[in-house]
Amino acid sequence: MLSLLSISLHTFSCLLSLYLGFRFSRLFSFSPPSEAKVTFPPLPLSYSSPKPFVATVTKPARLRPISGRHVISIRPWAHPDPSETLQAHCILSAVQSEQRRHHISPRLPSPLRKFLIVTPTYSRTFQAIHLSSLAHSLLILPYPITWIVIESHGSVNDTSAILARFSRLHVLRLTYPGSMPNTWAQRNRVESRMRLMALREIRDQQLDGIIVFADESNVHTMELFDEAQMVKWIASASVGILAHTGILGKDIEESESTNKRSSSLGFPVIGPACNSSGHYVGWHALDTSNYTGKIANFVGEGGLVVPNQFEWAGFVMNSRLVWEKAEGRPDWVHAFNVGGPDVDETEIESPLDLVKDMSFVEPIGRCGKKVLLWWVRTEARFDSKFPTWLVEEASSFC
Repeated sequence: MLSLLSISLHTFSCLLSLYLGFRFSRLFSFSPPSEAKVTFPPLPLSYSSPKPFVATVTKPARLRPISGRHVISIRPWAHPDPSETLQAHCILSAVQSEQRRHHISPRLPSPLRKFLIVTPTYSRTFQAIHLSSLAHSLLILPYPITWIVIESHGSVNDTSAILARFSRLHVLRLTYPGSMPNTWAQRNRVESRMRLMALREIRDQQLDGIIVFADESNVHTMELFDEAQMVKWIASASVGILAHTGILGKDIEESESTNKRSSSLGFPVIGPACNSSGHYVGWHALDTSNYTGKIANFVGEGGLVVPNQFEWAGFVMNSRLVWEKAEGRPDWVHAFNVGGPDVDETEIESPLDLVKDMSFVEPIGRCGKKVLLWWVRTEARFDSKFPTWLVEEASSFC
């Protein structure tokens, strides 16, 4: 019995060793070194000229950057062909001209009325940028214009160098006998006097047209000038206020979210308010109490720059309103009898002070629902030193 048990145990051990040896032999495989075998092609039986050897190079697969699960396409050349870009702009210009011919031109008066663009300016760091930007906007207007530029004393040479690059614009230059202050409040008062100086020039020379108060740092839509062509006496447009600066952006957004007079677009808007029948009934003003302690005092200072309650830039009016004797001038207009720069002009803070009844003001831009002008004041510090800006001369391609 003992011998039978010993034989069974020995047999089981042998089978187990055989199984384990077979399993471990699968983990390691040894192959003897193979000798390189050279195979020569068969020799041809008839002689022929050898074919040239052509090396075939397989390009490695191009690595493409991947953002998440999406492959980022890499253009073969970072910049498009300049000729194709110019051709695309010409096509867009032709399409826009055709749209104007069908949808805008039939509503315009015939002949087209001249625009009298009133712009105050002075020498500073960003003068070349702002003034050149406005000049380029005026160049694409399909209307006759006279650009009245009022410059402060001491900035004549700088302004002349900028305007010399825009010889296609008819410019009427006026010099204000005074310098521009360094604070925003005083600067606004001086700019108002500059605009009144331009109105006196329009009155004395009896310039006929539509007066548009276009500040050099503002952004104007072309629709503003289309709407202004159809103004009879005086009109106002909604002005979007772009006054967010620096680290105050978050605080300003929180203040605007609680301001009932801010637009649904997330920025404040000043301009006319209309009733359901489309008539002027009031004015949307900016509530500056929400920005207490955040408003900048000096030009270029870190802070918020807010407009006046009634900005000149939001108004357009017929130049005959300021003439001494104008045929057909309505009775609800005050006589414009402001004298020289030494006269107290604090009573005229906006064109609304020229009318007796504000209900006669025409709201444009779908009754003030559409923003036609963007008010922005981007300036460097008043004491900053700046080099001469190099701005290329405007040219026409199409």
